[in-house]
Amino acid sequence: MNYKAQATAPVSAADLSGGRLRSDYSLGYALLRAMLGVNIAMHGISRILAGVGTFATGLEKEFAATPLPHFAVSAFGHALPWAEASIGLLILTGLATRFALVAGALLMIVLTFGSTLHQDWQIAGLQLIYAIAYALLIAFQRHNSFSLDRRLSKTQG
Repeated sequence: MNYKAQATAPVSAADLSGGRLRSDYSLGYALLRAMLGVNIAMHGISRILAGVGTFATGLEKEFAATPLPHFAVSAFGHALPWAEASIGLLILTGLATRFALVAGALLMIVLTFGSTLHQDWQIAGLQLIYAIAYALLIAFQRHNSFSLDRRLSKTQG
């Protein structure tokens, strides 16, 4: 069957009971996981390549008018790029997926706290989109078929 015919073919009862629908869920999950992983990893990697100190200094200036202590903002600014790069690469590859997704969601909570404290509602709104992606990936982990987690569980089992 060619691609066009396959794309427009009606879904049969056999497809719904397993086959195509299940593989579509797995493919969709893998693509969303990869997109989020690339996005988060590149947040961190680009900040590391540009200089973590430069990023931290910018963050310190941005949050100077908030009640957050300077040392806490500085420490967070130095740690954030490494956390983003690590979490993003784990999500991208599907290694320790549940841990990485939960860590990423918790990081989004912290970032949203900072954005709302800074009253940057546009960024807080964007972070809500990330939170939805994390929640969907956590909720539908059973479709995490194309991942290192799945590959490792098959070789160990």
